[in-house]
Amino acid sequence: MALEKLGSSLHESLRKIFRVPIVDEAVVKELIRDIQRSLLQADVNVQLVLDISKRIEERSLKEKVPSGISRREHVIKVVYEELTRFLGEKPATLEVKTGRRNLFMLVGIQGSGKTTTTAKLARHFQKRGFKTAIVCADTYRPGALAQLQQLAKQINVPVYGDTSKKDPVKIAEEGLKKFEKYDVVIIDTAGRHKDEKSLIDEMKNLEKSINPDEIIMVIDGTIGQQASIQAEAFHKATPIGSIIVAKLDGSARGGGALSAVASTGAPIKFIGMGEKLDDLEAFTPSRFVGRLLGMGDLQSLIDKVQEAEIKLPERKAKDILSGKFTLADMYEQFEAIAKMGPFSRIIKMLPGVGYDIPDEKTDLAEDQLKKWRVIIQSMTPEERETPKILNASRIRRVARGSGTSEKEVKTLIEQYFTMRKLMKTFRRKKLPFFGKKLPT
Repeated sequence: MALEKLGSSLHESLRKIFRVPIVDEAVVKELIRDIQRSLLQADVNVQLVLDISKRIEERSLKEKVPSGISRREHVIKVVYEELTRFLGEKPATLEVKTGRRNLFMLVGIQGSGKTTTTAKLARHFQKRGFKTAIVCADTYRPGALAQLQQLAKQINVPVYGDTSKKDPVKIAEEGLKKFEKYDVVIIDTAGRHKDEKSLIDEMKNLEKSINPDEIIMVIDGTIGQQASIQAEAFHKATPIGSIIVAKLDGSARGGGALSAVASTGAPIKFIGMGEKLDDLEAFTPSRFVGRLLGMGDLQSLIDKVQEAEIKLPERKAKDILSGKFTLADMYEQFEAIAKMGPFSRIIKMLPGVGYDIPDEKTDLAEDQLKKWRVIIQSMTPEERETPKILNASRIRRVARGSGTSEKEVKTLIEQYFTMRKLMKTFRRKKLPFFGKKLPT
């Protein structure tokens, strides 16, 4: 992933600071050259890179080092603060007012990922307990309604659209009547070009007719610095309340898009970091920069755990600690981990760990977990509850059923018994965290 390349590059630049005996002017200037190279490769605007570099250099060399920290730590703090500042210091939130219906209208250039983002945003609100629906007001693109229906079906969110009508205003009004008692309604509009006057006029008419609580512009993260031109053009047509930068998972120009949008002053509220409908993250500049620099993002990790509903009731925890830990319990935990998203992304949220573990190792671990889930699925309920009965003939059957080797089945069983022994050790040490609610 390109943004991860930017992150690993910045992380490596900061690690050099820890390797030198003294942090002097020469070291700071070398760090700045490394940072400039990393940001320019990520398509960040040259002038913006020079401005950031100048501030980092001035603060690192001229600011008085606060008491209690070393110059080394001060330089790292300055880099973190300046990178956060250019992405926008305060997080912008998309507010949902309770007790009434909230309307959000999505606009953007054709091909920006707007339709997929519509479904992702619906999923975001749905996970937070809001009754959510979608209206497809895109009458230009063939298959737009079918695509939305297909995506929304995965998350059980209703969609309204009418392919027999050509007036998006009428379709939107009918959809709003249908979803009168919903908490959140998201209107997906036709993709348009900033220079297409008729489409821009249509967007203005739609906005006047439905009076949305907020207009959200979806920008393709792969277009880099051109993002600011799009944001400014659309903002002149209708007041853009917020921006979602999509397709940041594989873009070599993601840094350029983020910085370009931030420079317009338009608040970035979400970023799309993957293809799944759960891969939409609230954008908090400080947390995003922390992850880029390898400092981790524990709050995002906690949020993901809570969204995946990884809960361990106190009674179950006591059973596990007393040795009543079955392969069925193990399977439950594998399922919960899978809900949290790709292993590599979860690892990046751990402070000081993300960039120290090569991608190939996290990929191997993820493949191993997938195999183990299939192996446990191929067992009978009795075998999951009492793994001791898994003799040679049963292991052969499970291997055939799961499409794996007998050796892989045996490895899983060995890991299970090791884990059970570890749980008993925890009990002897009286560790306090099982059964407790996660911090918020």
